[in-house]
Amino acid sequence: MIAIPGFLLVCAVLALVYYLRKWFPLFKQWRLWHAALDDTVPHLPLHWLFGSLPNIKSHRDLIHMHKPIINSGSKFFLWWLGPVRACVGVVHPDTVRHILKTSLPKCKSGAGYDLLKPWIGDGLLLSDGEKWERNRRLLTPAFHFDILRPYVKIYNQVAKTLTNKLARECEGGGYVEVCRPSGLATLDTMLQCSLSYKDNIQERGQSHPYVNAVERLSHLLLIRSLNIVYHYSYFIYGLTKNGKEFQALCDYAHSFSSKIINSRRTALQNDPDLLKRKHIDFLDILISARDENGKGLTDSEIQDEVDTFMFEGHDTTSSAISWILYCLGKYPEEQERVREEVLDVLGDREEIEWGDFAKMTYMPMFIRECMRMYPPVPAISRELTEDIEIEGVFLPKGVIIDIPIYNIHRNPHVWKDPEEFRPERFEPETFGARDPYCFVPFSAGPRNCIGQNFAMNEIKVFISHIVMKFHVKDDPKRTPVAVSEVVLRSEDGIYLNFTPRK
Repeated sequence: MIAIPGFLLVCAVLALVYYLRKWFPLFKQWRLWHAALDDTVPHLPLHWLFGSLPNIKSHRDLIHMHKPIINSGSKFFLWWLGPVRACVGVVHPDTVRHILKTSLPKCKSGAGYDLLKPWIGDGLLLSDGEKWERNRRLLTPAFHFDILRPYVKIYNQVAKTLTNKLARECEGGGYVEVCRPSGLATLDTMLQCSLSYKDNIQERGQSHPYVNAVERLSHLLLIRSLNIVYHYSYFIYGLTKNGKEFQALCDYAHSFSSKIINSRRTALQNDPDLLKRKHIDFLDILISARDENGKGLTDSEIQDEVDTFMFEGHDTTSSAISWILYCLGKYPEEQERVREEVLDVLGDREEIEWGDFAKMTYMPMFIRECMRMYPPVPAISRELTEDIEIEGVFLPKGVIIDIPIYNIHRNPHVWKDPEEFRPERFEPETFGARDPYCFVPFSAGPRNCIGQNFAMNEIKVFISHIVMKFHVKDDPKRTPVAVSEVVLRSEDGIYLNFTPRK
């Protein structure tokens, strides 16, 4: 009987040593805490236990809490998740460059990426090290121009369906909330281009179980991210009603994509010449990709990359399109310039062709200015894997690096009059002289967005169809308020009127 307490004591000591070993690197971050207390480094207000978390009462605060420090001219600042987990926000090209020019891993814990893993697995967005480098090489051919070129036909078809929906919903002259129809359209595009799956997604809407699952998963992620207990403990979250629903929806999303993957794999095995006769999509490349050793992606890796591409490719592009439509409505003179260019490029044609993209000059400038003011992904993060120094300040391994893209794009020490909408900022001779790290809507460096050309082409086609068919007008009574979620959203939606052009 005496041996039992002794055994338990040994277990307790071993557990304590394990956790101290795990958390010891974080103790080095206390040096930053003291630097902040001494006001030698700019920082957000601190609480002795909760760090900077009391400053974050909603997702709106994630955008605006940095502004006083940024306006003061600081190129970076400190804040804390609790008493020992330091975060460093970099908000100027001089400090952003230190981070994005490397292949530092995404910060899993503390920055929200870990919340996505049960849904999208360990694909390109979340993977690190050799796995990320290998899979990035294998997936890069999926975004070659020769692969992207045939997608333009799909973009046109999806855009026509979207404009028909908008026309019906605005028949009475009212305003329509555009985020949801934009999301259905980009999801339709992703399913057709990545999986060759077509099932009238835009018209069916939530009656399609996969559409419902994707929308509900995004909503549940937002709710969980605002609860600190559920944020850090998937076990506790899994016991809740929302947690059980989240897992059930993840299981359904995985089964949906898995069924398509298995069906395509079987078809390719039964007919090796199939790829010579069909339009090659993202899934075809995933299944057939081989590295220098002749080894392909495992079933789980293909599953993760498909789920990651579906998540990243539709939600971010939907956010971009929604805010671009808002800017069309808010700035009518610029809308007319975009339309005039589209009509000039297309002539009597109604559909965009691949060669048209190179002829467009003003539309890319307009889109980039929209993305400067309303970047689809408002913030990203990295985690230091070694000690570094930025602006003379020592940053130890384990520090979270926060890259608030929204704030970088509106930094008055980087952009003149940043709150004013000026597409001419992106004239080639002007923008070419700028620091490449001042405008990073698709991130930058080795971990930049692999699908940015896919997204930009899709956006150009959608916008072309909309300005050809409608005059877009914003609702003066409902000005959208940007909030930082997984993507940049409007707190109460974006309402616009689409009046058919004569």
